[in-house]
Amino acid sequence: MIRIGLIKEGKHPADNRVALTPAQCKWIHKQIADVKIVVQSSPHRCFTDKEYAAAGVEVKEDMSDCDVFFGIKEVPVDMLLPGKTYLFFSHTKKKQPQNQKLLRAIVDKKITLIDYECLEHEDGQRIIGFGFFAGVVGAHNGLMAYGKRTGLYNLERVYRQRSFRELIHTYFGLRIPNVKIAVTGSGRVAHGILEIMNLVGIHEVEPDEYLSRRFAYPVYTQLKGADLYRHKQTDTYTRIDFHEHPEQYACTFLPYSMQTDILLNGVYWDETMPRLFEKEAISSDRFIIQTIADITDDVNGSVPINLGDQTIEDPVYGVSRKSFEKTAPYQEDSVDIIAVGNLPNELPRDASRYFGEQLIKYILEDLIKDGSPMIKRATIVDKGKLSPPYEYLKDYVGVLKK
Repeated sequence: MIRIGLIKEGKHPADNRVALTPAQCKWIHKQIADVKIVVQSSPHRCFTDKEYAAAGVEVKEDMSDCDVFFGIKEVPVDMLLPGKTYLFFSHTKKKQPQNQKLLRAIVDKKITLIDYECLEHEDGQRIIGFGFFAGVVGAHNGLMAYGKRTGLYNLERVYRQRSFRELIHTYFGLRIPNVKIAVTGSGRVAHGILEIMNLVGIHEVEPDEYLSRRFAYPVYTQLKGADLYRHKQTDTYTRIDFHEHPEQYACTFLPYSMQTDILLNGVYWDETMPRLFEKEAISSDRFIIQTIADITDDVNGSVPINLGDQTIEDPVYGVSRKSFEKTAPYQEDSVDIIAVGNLPNELPRDASRYFGEQLIKYILEDLIKDGSPMIKRATIVDKGKLSPPYEYLKDYVGVLKK
């Protein structure tokens, strides 16, 4: 029997998503005899303690008898139990400074850390995540902010809707003006963005047509890797080579900035990759983008005028085209930025249901069987030792105990 604990979220502000819904826990108990789910009591979840109890799931505070823990966001150091196995988004693989102490504590407490973000197929495609609903909410917020900036239409906020189905109802009768929208990326985030594009009736056009003319109706174009990057020497693009040697590529996005009203950014980025544009570009009269929803949300990342997160309640700020400093939103001489780190929290029940389905379908069986190549590739720390693919983090966690 393996005991899996759904831990309460300890990071502030508290995340309200869950790894498994009450209905999914009930299904696991019926279908998998050697697994028991236990839920740590929490006042913040989108599913209440009562809902879990009604589904036949034990709810309690002390989780020390569990073997494996499922969380969502980073677990505070003082909540980590020594010798246990944890699955959550640790945000450590890029050596994020704010989580250095967390990874060091995981090593010191001889914990096994399996990071959701690192669960990938052999070709590098992510297996599990909240990206689809990040794309849904981010695209909606981008459209919302443009409507407020221009006064041409009004969109309700996502978090005021109880479900994705209710959100769809807010689009009835909505008329979007003849804007041009650039969608970047091809993963789950992009799929969520495209869902909103289709729901609000924005037409897709090919990149070359998008660059060559204006339209009498709203359009978007999706820019994938081959549309965004070119090798500096060969002027070609291959996905594998780009991900192995991103520093050898240049970004070709700038012409789109001269034809785009709204940018919905869903590209993966790390510091070795070229940015979509440099911040000085926004000073040019030819840069006409007014609203940017940076859904992948890397500060000074693929969108270099991302100056940091806002909150769900107050998601928009401006960036001055002259000084590049943060301003109030919707100013004439600024570009509006939507940068929120926990977008799926605006539709937490739908996002949790989606996440749990992936967890059950692709991860749970391998986890119960005590591992697989996929699980091993996602194990950053194994019983207190950095796994071979993550030994580059040694300097990040400090001197390791032998």
